[in-house]
Amino acid sequence: MFSTPPSGVDALHDALYRGAIVRFATLPEMAQIVAVTRGFVEEALGADPVRVHERFDRKALAERLSDVQRAYSNHPEAKRLWQALFEAVGLDAGETARDRVILRFQPPIPDDGAPHDARSTATVGFHRDSWGTNLYAQVNWWAPIYPITAGRSVAFLPDLFDRPIANDSADFDLAALMAHNRAAPPDAPRRAMTPRPTESIDPAAGEPVVIAPGEIIAFSAQHAHVGVPNRTGLTRISIDTRTLRLADHLAGRGAPNVDGRARWVAYGMFRLLSDGRPLADVLGVRAMEPFIPS
Repeated sequence: MFSTPPSGVDALHDALYRGAIVRFATLPEMAQIVAVTRGFVEEALGADPVRVHERFDRKALAERLSDVQRAYSNHPEAKRLWQALFEAVGLDAGETARDRVILRFQPPIPDDGAPHDARSTATVGFHRDSWGTNLYAQVNWWAPIYPITAGRSVAFLPDLFDRPIANDSADFDLAALMAHNRAAPPDAPRRAMTPRPTESIDPAAGEPVVIAPGEIIAFSAQHAHVGVPNRTGLTRISIDTRTLRLADHLAGRGAPNVDGRARWVAYGMFRLLSDGRPLADVLGVRAMEPFIPS
């Protein structure tokens, strides 16, 4: 499922836009990110954080992990290391926008069989990121912080990369969702963060990602993927973020849009990597611009 990194950032993005899922195995910056993030997580949650779900009830767990996620998103050393990683793979910080870095927790399904459903603990459903953002030069980056298994990961359905899937993106309102999330308490049930398919898709057919801490994958936002239901007894702890090369976006380069019809282009999720300026300000557009299908 994985490709090795092509030589050069242009070749990398060309491959990603064609559907490659690229695995970086030896980036020193990624090893540093893992070390710093583990230190942060263990200071916040104590030793053996993959068992954090054993120390809190459902509501308290959601609240605690929400606080930890928020703090990590503002961690200055983590931000510095992520910029260093992106520059190491060849991205120009002055010509690249990035989303916030999200520290993800996926606790195992409890004994009562009811999956966790808060924003900080829910397992992500089947989706394409592009259904929500309408940014086809968007690249996603995903990495585990502690060891994972096929039962505690995310899974891809690569054959669906350029196959239209019936979905409800035309009814999806990201602006309204973000307003709701800002007002909702941390333990509130998680609303769908992206559109969903309206045709039958078997998530179990996905290919799970199993890579080691210190490795990271990059893939187009167009790739269909899903969280694997976690029945392993341990919490998955991973990190992810997104980048957007401005030159590619402005030139219309990116993955094919075969089925996305959401109403907004989500510029407001991104900031310039070099100085943190909102991407909307850099481009002279609104944070949410109406999407006009071609």
